[in-house]
Amino acid sequence: MQKSRASQVEFIGLMAALMSVTALAIDAVLPALDVIGEVIDTTTPADNQLLIIMIFLGLGIGPLVFGPLADAKGRKSSVYIGFSIFIAASFICIYARSLEVMIVGRILQGIGLSAPRTICIAIIRDQYEGDFMARVMSFVTVVFLLVPIVAPALGKVTLDAFNWEAIFLGQIVISMLVMIWFWRRQKETLKPENVIPFSIKRITRGFLEVVKYKQTMGFTIIQGFIVGSFLVYISASQQIFENQYDLVDEFPFIFAGLAISVGIATFLNGSFVVRFGMRNIVTGAIVGFFLVSLLYVILFYNVPHPSVFILVGFFAMQFFCIGFLFGNLRALAMQPVGHIAGIGAAITGFIATMMSVPISTFIGRFVEETTLPLFIGFSVCGGVSIIILLLLRKDFKTAAIAKH
Repeated sequence: MQKSRASQVEFIGLMAALMSVTALAIDAVLPALDVIGEVIDTTTPADNQLLIIMIFLGLGIGPLVFGPLADAKGRKSSVYIGFSIFIAASFICIYARSLEVMIVGRILQGIGLSAPRTICIAIIRDQYEGDFMARVMSFVTVVFLLVPIVAPALGKVTLDAFNWEAIFLGQIVISMLVMIWFWRRQKETLKPENVIPFSIKRITRGFLEVVKYKQTMGFTIIQGFIVGSFLVYISASQQIFENQYDLVDEFPFIFAGLAISVGIATFLNGSFVVRFGMRNIVTGAIVGFFLVSLLYVILFYNVPHPSVFILVGFFAMQFFCIGFLFGNLRALAMQPVGHIAGIGAAITGFIATMMSVPISTFIGRFVEETTLPLFIGFSVCGGVSIIILLLLRKDFKTAAIAKH
């Protein structure tokens, strides 16, 4: 489907807004983790990490319902349901006074936000494919990444001016504004001939169909490793910079600067992907991700706290590589399953997230006194991803020879 330049710009902005509520729900809370931890009686910094990690658990579970629902009832109605769950869950978080209740609220927030997050990808896939889909995804991600740049600072300002509950109230207001914009300006993209009745059998059949594609599974598993290692940084960043380096006031600005490194790479990817192709960019980015983390482990194996400038420099190089991966990995995984875009996005998202949560929880338990375990985790996840890439390339070559 071709769009005018103005409508395409608004479309990219709207899709980014749908995704951005998720980033806001995650990153705006970061400066308040210690304060919230005192209210809900957490005992260790690792417990505070659960307030970030558990929302990702919900983001993994929700698509199994919202993906098929979007294929059966339409993209728009599913988004409305998701936002409604998110708003209700936000009130649970506001009134939570124990770790268990807060975790329930964060999981439900993730389930609700999985609707706009997942269906956004299905809407894009409804209208684009191949490298052009990756290009649109890249520009959407660039706009989306503006939120992590400002969200921690916004959260800190809100925390200092009001209280931690006001952070969740702000998320409610913003989600309602995005939902109204979506209602007014986005048309339904599910064509009548592509409607698939909702059923448990449909989810099972869709799962079996998705997992039979080696390309889809390979790039989804890689995504799980990359997101899992990156999630450790997201959940532990406040602990690293505020507790290990005593940079409480500087933390939002450091977080924003590192988000910019991801944004620059993602923006460049929008131009590079059509010229060089997704596979080549993914290969180069994963190799770079692995080598940077391995270099840090070698250089600072016996140095618990290198200079913060060195640490930020290595983080920036890692995240620059990651910026070339997010959109491309999703697009490559979705390429063979465009005919079932809703359930395809749901299942690939579920698998990647269900991998990333235990990976990040495990690694995060070791990131209390030093960042070394984080970079060891980066290097292991990067190394395994390279192996998977090599196996996929072997399969592609074998298939090409068989064709000829």
